Amino acid sequence: MTNETGMKRPFTDGQDLLPGLSIDPVIFGFHEGQLKILLLRFRGMDAFALPGGFVHLSEDVDEAAARVLYERTGLREIYLDQFYTFGKRDRRDAGTQQTLLQGNGVELPNTHWLLQRFVSIGYYALIDFTKANPTPDPLSDSCGWHDLATLPPLIFDHTAMVYKALETLRKNLDDKLIGFALLPETFTMTDLQQLYETILGKPLQRTNFQRKILSLGILERLEKKMSGGAHKAPYLYRFISPATP
Repeated sequence: MTNETGMKRPFTDGQDLLPGLSIDPVIFGFHEGQLKILLLRFRGMDAFALPGGFVHLSEDVDEAAARVLYERTGLREIYLDQFYTFGKRDRRDAGTQQTLLQGNGVELPNTHWLLQRFVSIGYYALIDFTKANPTPDPLSDSCGWHDLATLPPLIFDHTAMVYKALETLRKNLDDKLIGFALLPETFTMTDLQQLYETILGKPLQRTNFQRKILSLGILERLEKKMSGGAHKAPYLYRFISPATP
């Protein structure tokens, strides 16, 4: 749950898990001008959390993160980056954790490993909103998208995780071709500017934005234009793959 329960089998023994460590990915999607976050809602409760999981003893932490993402979205080979380690001593509340488990009919003694201190590795993921198949974990009754601007209260320090991930995303906008994972294969310059403005939370001057983006050498302009009037149809662009010479 932290949500350290992203397993399809009983999770209370923990014999093949790395103790005290969890994965908490912040999964971003972009749709209709809004930046979305994927959240779990616990069964029978008005409690929300990031879709997290554990690390198996046989896994690298990056492998665990990719597995958790696949279990919650049905997608593989997606952009996933480790951004921070959350390890404050009081970051989790055992009473809240116990309540969440009891809401699913799970009673554990206070000494159980699930109720002890956890360090969580934060990842952020960027996925195609239209291709994801949000899937709840065993303790949740729903897994769905929420607008970043109107997030519900989250358990533990998950809200802080979201905004730390957003801070990192903003810093990496240019360097890591962030838009490649959040936009369709082809897009207009206006589409790209709207994505930047949504992530940065502020308007950008059109001419300066285009000059900056074109100077990065990350876009290929296509001959095909969007449908529309002959003199008004904008050009379509696509990102140049990092493997392209």
